Order: sequence, then structure tokens, then C-alpha cells
Amino acid sequence: MTTTVTLTGTGTPIPNALRAGAGVLVQVDGLTLQFDAGRATSMRLASLGVTPMMLDGVFLTHHHSDHLQGLDDLAFSRWIGLSMDPGPATIDQQLPVIGPDGPLRPFLEELLKPWKDDFEVRRSHTARENVPAFQSSLFPPTREPVLVWEQSGVRVLSATVRHEPVIPSVGFRIESSAGVVAISGDTRACSEVAELSRGADVLVHEAMLKAALRGTPREAIMDYHADAEDVGRLARDAGVKTLMLTHLVPPPERLDQGEERYIEAVLRGGFEGELIVGKDLDQVSFG
Repeated sequence: MTTTVTLTGTGTPIPNALRAGAGVLVQVDGLTLQFDAGRATSMRLASLGVTPMMLDGVFLTHHHSDHLQGLDDLAFSRWIGLSMDPGPATIDQQLPVIGPDGPLRPFLEELLKPWKDDFEVRRSHTARENVPAFQSSLFPPTREPVLVWEQSGVRVLSATVRHEPVIPSVGFRIESSAGVVAISGDTRACSEVAELSRGADVLVHEAMLKAALRGTPREAIMDYHADAEDVGRLARDAGVKTLMLTHLVPPPERLDQGEERYIEAVLRGGFEGELIVGKDLDQVSFG
């Protein structure tokens, strides 16, 4: 069994031509799991040869827009793609979405409604009986990791993380016989992520350089995101083998020696494993 982790989007709410919205693709043998779906997620997946019809689950960490702006596109594209190529009978036209109960519930209920006239035209023109939809599985968020999804020997656990005032916000741990992947979502460095990432082969963690933001308008967001040095310390203490930084604030390309500054910060935290300062489509495989 082999696991491949790909950063489908390393950006933030501010549009960046080099960085799509937040997202991580985890492929474990025949399973294809997408975590968050920021802007342009479908385009990054297309670069990998992954279609929305291939997604076995889309897992959401929280209800911030930059993690959700590509979700309706995945639902549309899955439905339209299946109208052209029905594929195996086991593929449901509804996009399977898994996330913490709370504000995501009304969001998912309402997201596709503004498109109803478009759907009706397409449905009647092609004589289809259904329209794009979500197959939602929302779980009660808990501080301790709990199992929220399982299929074909792959388990996904979730626990709340520290992104207040955004409540709930969760991270995920993906376990299989190949090993463990942990995904922080948006959060401060915290014990909850440390528990999710204990002994992980790969940890995908958001990171920022707080020193670069002091005195700027973006200083206000520092209290609910993780400084890169703290992420390095967390990954060291959790015994993580490979650390992938994402959701980078400020983006390295907008700083002098930006990537090196992230590396230096993580090293100050004491992490000695493999480090990737994430770019879209960076990839790690193990197992």
C-alpha cells in the first residue's frame, strides 16, 4: 500500500497566480481523498489527472471561504463529467462531503441553490433525472481524535484545533497500513494537532512568519495562525518524519529570501526531518 500526499493549494484568501486556495489530496492505493477545496481546486486536480468523479470523499476543516470556494465547482464538474462518461455504476453523482457539524450544515444546504435554473436547463436538455448535489456526512466536533470515516482499510480521524473565533475548526489524521498523514487545517500550534500528528509520516501544517507581519494590516490575523518556528517545535515533539508547510503568510515569493526564512524558522523550532516549504503540486509518497 502506497500513500501520496499532494498540495493542491497553498494560498490564502488573497488571490495569488502561483497558489490556488487551500487543499490537500491524499491518495491511498485506490482511494482518492481531498481535504478542503479552495479556489481552483478542480484545476489543480486536473493537473494531476484526477477528476471530481474519482473523489471518494471531500473533507472540510472549517467554514472560512478560502477553504470552500472550489467546492461547488467540484459538485458541478462531477455531475457534468458523469453525464458524459457514466463510468462504474458504483460512482454516485452526489459529491461526498465530510466535515464538522455547525456552520457547514446551512452552507452545504444553500450553496447550490443559486444555480437551480442552470441545473434545470442542463437536466432537461440532457434528459437527466438528477441535478448536482452533496452527500453530506457531518460529525460532532470533539477535542479528542475520533473516527469520522473508514473505507478499504483507510481510517480518517478528526479533532478540533485552535482557530478561534472560527468554531468549529478541525484537523484530520489519515491512517492506513502504509502509515499516517496529518493535516492541521487553520490553527495556532496546539496540543490537539500534536496529538493528531503523533508519529506521522507526513504532517501538512499551515505556517506564517509573524515577525514579517508586525506593524502591517495583516498583524490582526496572527493570533489564530501558527508561526513557523512553533510548527517546527510541534513537528519535532510529535516525531513527524516529513513536514509540509502550506497556507503561507506572507507567501515566500513576496519576501526577500522568503523560503529560506521559513526554513530557518522551522529549524529554530528544532525540527530535523524532511521539510517542504509548500508550493502547489508539491508531492510526497511513502509506504
